[in-house]
Amino acid sequence: MRIGLLASNPDHPVLAATAALLTARGHLVEDLDPTTGPGEPSERIGPGALADVYLLKAHTPRALALARHLEGRGAPVVNSAAATELCQDRTAMADLAVRAGLPFAATRTVAELADLVAQPDHPAPGFPFVVKSRHSRRHDLVARVDDAARLRALAGEWPGESVVVQPYLASTGWDQKLWVVAGQVFCARRRSELTDPGVSELHHPGGAFGPAELPADRARLALRVGEVFGLDVYGVDLLDGPAEPVVVDVNAFPGIRGQAGAPEALAALALRVGGAGPRSVPAQRPAGTGPGAVDPRASDTRASDTRAGSGTDSRPDSRGGLRAGPWADGSPPVGGRTAGPADAGPGGAGR
Repeated sequence: MRIGLLASNPDHPVLAATAALLTARGHLVEDLDPTTGPGEPSERIGPGALADVYLLKAHTPRALALARHLEGRGAPVVNSAAATELCQDRTAMADLAVRAGLPFAATRTVAELADLVAQPDHPAPGFPFVVKSRHSRRHDLVARVDDAARLRALAGEWPGESVVVQPYLASTGWDQKLWVVAGQVFCARRRSELTDPGVSELHHPGGAFGPAELPADRARLALRVGEVFGLDVYGVDLLDGPAEPVVVDVNAFPGIRGQAGAPEALAALALRVGGAGPRSVPAQRPAGTGPGAVDPRASDTRASDTRAGSGTDSRPDSRGGLRAGPWADGSPPVGGRTAGPADAGPGGAGR
């Protein structure tokens, strides 16, 4: 089988480990950097046979254009170009999440960061708040704003930047990162980038946080996110604090660093989807059209709903699509194991 990697850095740990597993089994893995080279990205693909499946790790406009070209020629792409692009727009992300009943952080969009400075009373809900680039990308803006001076400084550093504003929700200073690969959930805590940089050491009071400690309801929430956004490989950032769980970001095909079993899950997904063949694979599932999702074109809604999501089987079927329906025991697989009712414990935070 031929597997194409659409990535600017094929040596990324999870991609390199996945490629090693696939090549060891006799499969051909081809690296294709869609972010470089002259001309249109589609010109990088010749008229000959395509790979059996493409893994879309790069998120740049050129990468998305190439993914759409491949989909137009019948090649399966994981994740789809539409789902990946939706996750790059934090306004669209928040709107879709709240319409689907996901507990997403209240989100407001501002055309330019400087517009906040011009508002005499500053944005609701008042200081402190979190400001993020509307369009997610590498080295984008994510900052905590504690006062007007900080806001003016950021506006000077990011002129013309379209942003979203979210309330700052008190937390332990740690992010709770959940990653999902074909219905298998992985997790870890990471120090929040909103933490005071002057704090050199920050100890989490909740103890270990790995697959064994992940509460089953949060694993189900992570899977629900995949259904709503039409994703098979993705990350979910949750707030780690008194108001948990609150989703604050969704990322298509994140790094998933240091998670035992993630390369194996990704390799298995590639073989399942690629094994269906371009003729039998169903049309690429548009973002926001998974089981129980809502139409992303519906009327605008402020992202402030806090209802919990439901648990549904989002494991790919033999065609690379999704199977809708409850898990046999009501819980998803977590890090290679099954999360049951006894899986209750402290949780963590999000970006």
